[in-house]
Amino acid sequence: MHLTEAVLAEVRARYGEPATLEWTGEISEREHALATYDPARMHDVTLFITNGSRLALIRKPSYPPGIWRPPGGGVREREPFEAGAEREALEETGLRVRLERYLVASTAHFLYAPHDVPWRTHVFHATTEDEEPETRDPKEISAVRWGTLEELAGPIRDRLLATGAAFWRYRVALHDAALAALGYSASE
Repeated sequence: MHLTEAVLAEVRARYGEPATLEWTGEISEREHALATYDPARMHDVTLFITNGSRLALIRKPSYPPGIWRPPGGGVREREPFEAGAEREALEETGLRVRLERYLVASTAHFLYAPHDVPWRTHVFHATTEDEEPETRDPKEISAVRWGTLEELAGPIRDRLLATGAAFWRYRVALHDAALAALGYSASE
């Protein structure tokens, strides 16, 4: 894996020590196919991109109705970490971002016998001064819009959990940990 501990140590030195999250869950055959479509990639970088109180949210064509999440993707081999995160933000949302803080470092164990899938997610807070999100990759991203932390912690969280899917339960755990790292509480 090209996101070695040495690379991540440099990232932590620049953006702070993240909260840690360990997650384990059984995944479906479809989820296993999604997690292993690129066997060289066993990670993602999720970006909480804000502009004031607004939070960038994306939808992919395969998502059930009402499902949105913060954007993200993979850092390519030999690509500097920041460049990969900024590229993913630009491709998915059209927003130019500046990484601010490393919020969560997650290790997930997606259980699917006989080949479990280890996965790492790195969640960052990023800011933008851009006003209008618009995907540059309409094949992968069907819609992008501004939402709020409140929406992510409330109605979106409820919709993700209602799917019953392991990947969405994992996303909820990531979102909850990132919201806590940002100092957000649902009572705000």
